Amino acid sequence: MNNVIETINNRVSLRVYKDTPISDEDLNIILNSAIKAPTAGNMMMYSILKIKSDKTKEKLSVTCDNQPFIKNAPLILIFLADVNKWFNYFKVCGINNVKSPGLNDLMLGINDALIAAQNVVIAAESLGIGSCYIGDIMENYEIHKKLLNLPDYTFPACMLTLGYYPDNYKRNFRDRFDSDFVVFDEIYEDLNTDKLKDMFIVKENNMPKTNSCNAKNFGELIYKKKINSDFSKEMNRSIIENIKCFIDEK
Repeated sequence: MNNVIETINNRVSLRVYKDTPISDEDLNIILNSAIKAPTAGNMMMYSILKIKSDKTKEKLSVTCDNQPFIKNAPLILIFLADVNKWFNYFKVCGINNVKSPGLNDLMLGINDALIAAQNVVIAAESLGIGSCYIGDIMENYEIHKKLLNLPDYTFPACMLTLGYYPDNYKRNFRDRFDSDFVVFDEIYEDLNTDKLKDMFIVKENNMPKTNSCNAKNFGELIYKKKINSDFSKEMNRSIIENIKCFIDEK
């Protein structure tokens, strides 16, 4: 197994960090790895916000679904789909009647941002720096817009907390679905009842007998904790609010 594959397989989501700032050398390597990521048409329709301020991290730990570990991360990186820069540049170039960015531009920007983020995750892991993806940055649109000075035609695709692994940290590897349920030949397969039960059998067997949701099975547990939760509803509301400028094309 080569080093890249070993790094990918050894990575876990890290939510506790050594109390050590990320060195400038390591940070430069990480950010350069982001810049080297594949990007649609070489347009790099994304921006990266570096967050080191304790005040801002404290705020984000509350607005991102009240997760205290966020404020303890030495570094936070927020990846924005950023169409704003390109369309401002078109106007600088004197292009007449520049149309407003559309959903297609937004989706390409989100793709660019997420690909760059994953490059950061793998590069950081190779340096002994752990990470955790925070999708909750898509919540609380109005608060984050003001906090991060986000103009229209930008979208916070994801956030990463980053920090060195603590000494003697014991990694907890979580189960993934078998590839048979994820990888299909040529066309999509709509899994039948039996295959869905097989897909989730490990999750069902590992489900705690008692849970705060009083769920009878794993599907009900995830539906109540994730899909139909207050934070999920808020995320949906915020996303709709954020992308309105992309939908109202002029």
